[in-house]
Amino acid sequence: MALRTDLASEKQGLQFSKEDKDIVRSEVVDADHNRYVTYESNIIKQGETEKYSKLTRCISKTLLEFKGKKKNVLVVGLGNPNLTADSLGNATVKRLVITRHIATHVKRIPSVSAIIPSVLGVTGIESFDVIKGVTERVKPDLVIAVDSLASATVGRIASVFQLCDGGITPGSGVSNHRQRLSKETLGVEVISIGVPLVVYATTIIEEASGKNEEYTEEISSLIVTPKEIDILVEECGKIISSAINFAYLGEENFSEIF
Repeated sequence: MALRTDLASEKQGLQFSKEDKDIVRSEVVDADHNRYVTYESNIIKQGETEKYSKLTRCISKTLLEFKGKKKNVLVVGLGNPNLTADSLGNATVKRLVITRHIATHVKRIPSVSAIIPSVLGVTGIESFDVIKGVTERVKPDLVIAVDSLASATVGRIASVFQLCDGGITPGSGVSNHRQRLSKETLGVEVISIGVPLVVYATTIIEEASGKNEEYTEEISSLIVTPKEIDILVEECGKIISSAINFAYLGEENFSEIF
């Protein structure tokens, strides 16, 4: 069976560099020259909230490393807010410090705005069309798209944060490809941030049995998520939102967030 994953680190070879004893960084550049940086850590599943700031700082550093400091940032919370495993974008956006309405009057404050476009099945409108319209109106320097991902390894659920400097194709990991969000399609730089929160049932079977077999259509299309997914999504959203706040609004203003 084809590898069903959104993680570049599962599709290609890796270059590992240890951030510290709790966090492993890997980097991949794909055939289209998109750069993927991944941070892998078990601190969320182990409930080590006192270590969240380490991961937050890693993600924040990579955001600035990708495109530099921007004054006008639009954050897009992708996915279906009504479906827990697909609501990482919503969990992130609701914790952001939104400043666009203030930045209009106070020039020294960077502008951060956000939208949650939801999905076609809920709104009847493609999320790309919503994002494209808002981007043309707001004219941000940078779009940050946050989405739930699929993994080909059970152990990576809620343990990997993947950043890409070339945008994202929503739904690709669960065979529901939508219009890609990128500089070519939106006319503005796009960074994506995602966390694997689902796996296919076939992935679990193959990890347990060590065998690669043929499956019925019903089993092949079955997607699984942990029973504590609501907690995992909220914790991942907390880390991503804090990283965005730190990167574009200044860490000194949010040092007490944890």
